[in-house]
This record gives sequence, structure tokens and C-alpha cells, in this order.
Amino acid sequence: MTTTAPPRKRRGSSRRTLVPHVLLLPFLIPFVLFVLVPVGYAFRQSLYGTERTGGTFGETRSVFVGFRQYAGVLGEPFFLDSVLRVLVFALVQIPVMLLFALLLALLLDSTVARLKRFFRLAYFVPYGIPGVVAALMWAFLYDPRLSPLLDLPGSVGIRVDPLGADLILFSIGNVVTWTYTGYNMLILYAALQALPADIGEAARVDGAGGWAIATRIKIPLIRPALVLTGVFSIIGTFQLFTEPQVFRSISTAVTSTYTPNLAAYSLASADHYGEAAALSVLLATVTFVLSFAFLHLTSRKQR
Repeated sequence: MTTTAPPRKRRGSSRRTLVPHVLLLPFLIPFVLFVLVPVGYAFRQSLYGTERTGGTFGETRSVFVGFRQYAGVLGEPFFLDSVLRVLVFALVQIPVMLLFALLLALLLDSTVARLKRFFRLAYFVPYGIPGVVAALMWAFLYDPRLSPLLDLPGSVGIRVDPLGADLILFSIGNVVTWTYTGYNMLILYAALQALPADIGEAARVDGAGGWAIATRIKIPLIRPALVLTGVFSIIGTFQLFTEPQVFRSISTAVTSTYTPNLAAYSLASADHYGEAAALSVLLATVTFVLSFAFLHLTSRKQR
């Protein structure tokens, strides 16, 4: 004789299945509205170009051109130059920034640290400053005519121009590092605070010092948080726009196509909406591929 499960249990099981989906809605709704929909709209726009009839001053109409604009963007010299420039920027700036963030988080989590709340807030304050304001502030400090910081090397005969073509990328990297180190530090510090306190105490009983506890216990245990900050940093690097845009107004070393985001903005400002949309879709694709590759690489190393 076979029996069936009571209806109440089936309803309880369906509720348990439904709860995770409901809890994901606060994330999924904005993600769909403000990420997937704009990317889909940009992809649609990239497939259409503008055609003018009746000469130079004739009417314009939107026509389907397929992937012709993607080929045009990929054939432009500025596309490869801007992507390679951002890749070099990422290879240098991201490890430096995450190293500083990790060191600050470990210092705050150490047993000898004092005034933890004050320093935690002090490290995070640069992230709270609007990007334009931060870029303008650093632009003042970089200007050889105004900066008090450049007087010291100038007094010994060393001429330094942070806004010149040779150093401008490092200057932008310094602004980004100063702004986002505290943000990443907070993520890593929260992961350290979530570790059981008895792990460190057991290591101290076994004779491990502070350096050994940090490098052999704490850092491996917060590896997921390090991976998360790495992914965030990769995505943010390919969205680099504010700092180059501000420096463009005060330095000839920054062109309108200095970064992919800046190039897309310049194309859209010149009414080349299809090309700007194609470049934006390509940039989103490159960002997704690099982020996925980073996650895949780190997950393989963790096994």
C-alpha cells in the first residue's frame, strides 16, 4: 500500500524553495533594470547606423547595419591603444591597491592596534569624497605651478611633471588607489572580523607570532574576500572615466580616447551613437571575460 505525503509538507517544501528567490529580488530587480536592460539596449543601438538622405543637410534616418560598426570600432587604432593602456594600468594599480588594503586590514585586526574606530573611518573617508572633487584636489597637487609638494624635488634640481605624458598614467593610478584602498580595506577587515577568535589564540599558544598568524592563517582564510575585491577592481578599472576626464582639461597628455570609457563618451558627444554603443558592448564583453577568467583562475588555485 502506497501513501502520499501530506499536502502541508508539500506546501512547506514549496515555501522553502520560494524563499531564496524572494530574497534575491532586491538584487535581481535593479540588476535587470540597470545592467541587463541598458546593455541590451546598447547592443540594439549598435546594430543601427544613421543614414542621411538629400545631401549634407538632408534628413537622417536609422538603418540596420548589422555588425559593421563593431568592425569599424575594432579597426580604429584608439581602441587597441586604450584597452592596452587600461590593461597595463590594471596590472600595476590593482595589486598595489589590494596590497595596501590588506596591510591596513591586518593592522586594524591586530591585537596591538589602538583607536580602531578612528582609523577605520579615516581610511574609508577618501572613498566618501566624490570622484571629481578627489581628481581636482590631486590635480592641484600635481600642477608644478601650484603644488607645494613639487617644490622639494625642484629645490635639488629634479624636475617632476606628474601631468606629463610619461607620468600621467601613474598619477591617475595614485588617485584611484587613494580613493578605493579604504573601500577594499573595509571588505577585508569585515572578513577578518568574521574569523573565529579561537583560531588566532590557538596559534599563539602553539608559539606562532603575529606575522605567521597573518600570512599562514588569516590571509588564506579570507581568500574569498580577496577574490571579491579583485573582481570589483577589474570591473572598476575598465570603467575608468572620471579621473582621465578631469585631467584631460588640465593636461594635453590625456586625449579624448585615453580610456575605452572616455572614447565611448567622446563618440556619443559627437553624435556617433551607434559607434559609442558598439564600443560600450565590446567593453562590457572584455570586462566580463577578464572577470570570469580571474574567478576561474583563482578557483583552480584554491582547489
